[in-house]
Amino acid sequence: MSIYVGNLSYEVREEDLKQTFAEYGTVKKVQLPIDRETGRVRGFGFVEMESDAEEEAAIAALDGAEWMGRNLKVNKAKPKEDRGGGGRRDGGDGGGYSRRY
Repeated sequence: MSIYVGNLSYEVREEDLKQTFAEYGTVKKVQLPIDRETGRVRGFGFVEMESDAEEEAAIAALDGAEWMGRNLKVNKAKPKEDRGGGGRRDGGDGGGYSRRY
């Protein structure tokens, strides 16, 4: 299971997050999604730890804590929802033109 970490500073680096969470156990993986347009961190990330007990300890200690000038939002990450294959839901082709056959 992963931990969701929200309301992060845009200046945060993976190493910063790893060091903070390492106080509560072994950090296996840190992910900080990058915004495609700006090239900077999107303000949230994910941390995987060695055990559920370590994750729970980190969540209890860090949720709502002030870190790098922000109050963190820390909880169990929810599985990513399947958004489907894209396209329109109304069955249209999205072209904006009437087709005449």
